Amino acid sequence: MRVYNFSAGPSMLPLTVLEKVKAQLTDYNGTGMSVMEMSHRSKPYQEINDKAESLLRELLSVPENYDIIFVQGGASTQFEAVPLNLGVNKKADYIVTGNFAKKAFKEAGKFTDAVCVASSEDKNFTFIPKVEANAFRKDADYVHICYNNTIFGTHYNYVPETGDIPLVADMSSCILSEEIDVSKFGVIYAGAQKNVGPAGTTIIIVRKDLQDKFQPICPTMLKWATQTKEKSLYNTPPCWSTYVAMEVFQYLKDNGGIKAMHEINVKKAGMLYDFIDNSDFYTNRVEKADRSLMNVPFVTRDAETDAKFISEASKAGFVSLKGHRLVGGMRASIYNAMPVEGIEKLIEFMKKFELENK
Repeated sequence: MRVYNFSAGPSMLPLTVLEKVKAQLTDYNGTGMSVMEMSHRSKPYQEINDKAESLLRELLSVPENYDIIFVQGGASTQFEAVPLNLGVNKKADYIVTGNFAKKAFKEAGKFTDAVCVASSEDKNFTFIPKVEANAFRKDADYVHICYNNTIFGTHYNYVPETGDIPLVADMSSCILSEEIDVSKFGVIYAGAQKNVGPAGTTIIIVRKDLQDKFQPICPTMLKWATQTKEKSLYNTPPCWSTYVAMEVFQYLKDNGGIKAMHEINVKKAGMLYDFIDNSDFYTNRVEKADRSLMNVPFVTRDAETDAKFISEASKAGFVSLKGHRLVGGMRASIYNAMPVEGIEKLIEFMKKFELENK
């Protein structure tokens, strides 16, 4: 029996995608081999690579003056790749709204004059600072944000205005969950293991005119221009992960696209937040205007009760609800693949647990 998997990542995938992948595991489209065995230089894989890019471009309405690449290394590798690729003036401004935004800021400091222009750390990252364009240095190479904060459950409800300075966004935990105007960003990057597919693939969407801004010390393998020139095939790419991502993209297209998915996500998150807000047993500490649709942290009255909740929830088929060590409590990550039924069942369990433990 499959469980309801609330993991922050790697997370659950659409069951229909898993079943399709299973059916083609040993023989992909009559090739007589698995994608895991396939040369990335072969025609079948190049078709997968091209289709993945085409579908993602369609889903997110990516303008033609942007390249899309699929690379290895996870989003964390981009914490260093970003300052190395955008380093003309060696100045970068960061808004720090969570653990990964903080890590990105720290890594950038190795390669550029990185400045934290705003942070919500003083309130344990429970809100998103509102930052005006005049807060950024005019000669900054870029402004960096983390659009959705997985650990702390916050999300930008606005896109910072940066003028002519390119805006770079880590969208690892919210990409494909909502419609975005790609043209407002210079670079978008995202690890796959939340809304896209299995761990291994990192998506980078980068404006063409920014690809010659790299520092001379930028390693060849971290240089975006290296991969955009070769259409993600400069070296052996994360073939299997990209293939599964392609199937997820097709699934999203077949089910109404990003707009339809966002409507479902709003419904799911609304159900869970409404229940928590109307309970005197559970608490969500994030400012309402800045709450994430993807990651919902909550606590009970004390750590002991939290631990009991996590244990009993797991036995009931609700797994990976333990909150990050920096926050404690619980966290329900309700990415695209989590069905509405999963939220309904979780709320039923939460009601039962509350009655039994008041």
